[in-house]
Amino acid sequence: MLEETLKSQLRDVFQKIETPVTLRASLDESDAASKMRQFLTECAALSDNIAVHEDGGWDRRPSFSVAAQDGTASIHFAAIPMGHELTSFVLAVLQVGGVPVKLPESTIAQIRDLKGDFQFTTYISLSCQNCPEVVQAINAMCVLNPAFKHVIVDGALFQDEVTRKNIMSVPQIELNGAPFASGRMDAMEILAKLDVAAPAKAAQQYKDAAPFDVLIIGGGPAGAAAAIYAARKGLRTGIIADRFGGQVMETAGIENYISIPETDGPKLSAQFEAHVRAYEVEIISGQKAERLIPASNPGAYHQIALSGDVLLSSRTIILATGAHWRHLNVTGETEYLTKGVAFCPHCDGPFYKGKRVAVIGGGNSGVEAAIDLAGIVSHVTLLQRSAQLKADKVLQDKLRSMPNVDIKMEALTQSITGNGETVEQLTYRDASGQDVTLPVSGVFIQIGLLPNTGWLGNTLSLNPQGEIIVDVHGATSVPGIFAAGDATTTPYKQIVIAVGEGAKAALGRLITLSARRTPRQRVRKKLLWLKSIA
Repeated sequence: MLEETLKSQLRDVFQKIETPVTLRASLDESDAASKMRQFLTECAALSDNIAVHEDGGWDRRPSFSVAAQDGTASIHFAAIPMGHELTSFVLAVLQVGGVPVKLPESTIAQIRDLKGDFQFTTYISLSCQNCPEVVQAINAMCVLNPAFKHVIVDGALFQDEVTRKNIMSVPQIELNGAPFASGRMDAMEILAKLDVAAPAKAAQQYKDAAPFDVLIIGGGPAGAAAAIYAARKGLRTGIIADRFGGQVMETAGIENYISIPETDGPKLSAQFEAHVRAYEVEIISGQKAERLIPASNPGAYHQIALSGDVLLSSRTIILATGAHWRHLNVTGETEYLTKGVAFCPHCDGPFYKGKRVAVIGGGNSGVEAAIDLAGIVSHVTLLQRSAQLKADKVLQDKLRSMPNVDIKMEALTQSITGNGETVEQLTYRDASGQDVTLPVSGVFIQIGLLPNTGWLGNTLSLNPQGEIIVDVHGATSVPGIFAAGDATTTPYKQIVIAVGEGAKAALGRLITLSARRTPRQRVRKKLLWLKSIA
């Protein structure tokens, strides 16, 4: 099951295990059980510290637990953790085997302090790139606090269960048998739902932080680039990032990032984070900027308010807050979210195998979604409100070659309806003004993004679309505050452009500072520079 190259890599990784780990399986006579047995056996053969036993007593079969030797198991996989979840399995083995959990000390302390009974179940798909973050976060909590238990259920392996529960999107998280949350979440976000005071507690560690030279809001491509460029100039740099990658994390295939012919969102996001951490950048994770307080007079510090009214001060602020999925705002969209209305075809597509679905949007994202879904579902109808598709020609050609795809131009979605539990149909208005009903089980919305700028209020100038207005240097209407990436008026929301704009904003900060110096100051700086290289 495991390729030799992967086995070699895992053998090296498993050398880090400090205490023996037991994989206890509950199997049956199914093909899936046979594959699970093979997977576990091959993994155990890679380390003397991993043992497999097949005496598990679980009703959900096939499944297995990960536990310290002679210890009580708190992590259970009702899945064969390949694909995106292989990393989740490897981390579980390492952490149960004594490798420290990599979370901020304040977060670890808050997790350990939680009292109660936390029985989590997370429904996942092996093709979902959003699921591992949730799985790994809760698994880490299980390692840190014995009050936590976690079951990871692969919807493809336990189809009857997900059908009975009407689960049509992943990740879906239950706590003690009741719905808890859906979608991507990290440890800090989960902790915040368990302990509403957690963000404010965590923010307190920054209440006496020294002022920054540059403080960046957002950990996407623009924010990461800005942090690297600022830190390389020797500036005291901080970045507020609830997680690195931003929208990139939700991108499956990336084939247009220069010098990297092919990668995926989670992998590229991890590279962004690793690059930032290679420099002296203070990373403020698990926090979101709540308010921007511009300097009251020239030369004073700008401020960012965190939870609990903790204020961070900085000479320069770079806003790189990115964007989020745009909604249709039609009847039924909110009601059937996760019950047939979805945004991620890679995560949720497998739940619509053999069904008819609609994709809304004719740009690259919409056409790519339709192409991916066409290989899973019985039929795809793509609805585009304008008279032509906006996607790249190569994608359009691929889409038009697929026999189970229909394209409806000048089609304006009016409503999404169902039986209260699942989507049954979509109504759109065609070019003639007639309403047409389309029987579908799922609706995938791919109509672009909205900037994450609502929290800014009236502190600086925005355009009618809510984008931050910037000049050629990335400067906003407020001196000392810059912006970059998808939250700005810069056209073409692409990863490579966001990276460039982030670098430009960091450099723009230096240019504007230089422009404000007097001729005498500029001469003195030049003399100091000449002296330094003499």
